[in-house]
Amino acid sequence: MNDFVDSITKTLDLVKENVPFVLMLLGLLLVIHIVNTLLGGRLNILGIFPRHLFGLVGIVFSPFLHADFNHLFFNAIPLFVLANLVLLEGMQIFLLVTLCVILLSGTLTWCFGRRGLHIGASGLIMGYWSYLLTNAYSHETGTSIVLGIVCIYYFSGFFFQIFPGKKTTSWEGHLFGALSGIAVALLLPRFM
Repeated sequence: MNDFVDSITKTLDLVKENVPFVLMLLGLLLVIHIVNTLLGGRLNILGIFPRHLFGLVGIVFSPFLHADFNHLFFNAIPLFVLANLVLLEGMQIFLLVTLCVILLSGTLTWCFGRRGLHIGASGLIMGYWSYLLTNAYSHETGTSIVLGIVCIYYFSGFFFQIFPGKKTTSWEGHLFGALSGIAVALLLPRFM
């Protein structure tokens, strides 16, 4: 019982350490959104335009762009929670997971997404979510299982976002983000 309490205490201490970093990331997204708004949305040209040469830049930049404040706000909440959970594995793993999910999901969206602009951090969020769930399944540690349960309990609605819905929502970004998170969770340990 003492080991369990120590483990929980250590995990909470890590979360407290990571909160300023995640808040800084969210602050960066807010600053980018404010600049984009002041420019009349002109930065959206840096989003993913599937199968267009210029749309390739969106693979890297699209997670940092949002259509409006509501889009940013509703991405910020799960991004805050899930980024903190991935950070429990350390900064190096967090950066690798983030980079791999952004590049893989962005590339898949560029290759297979429907015509139109694809922007927002939703693909990254879905990547974090599926990474944590896959990690809980394939690496059965106490921490990974608890994180998997948290992801299922609080974010199970994400599953339904991988299917076509609203015309203005990039379900492709959601789907490819989720697939990227699974791939990263399964492949990353082989390279570490």
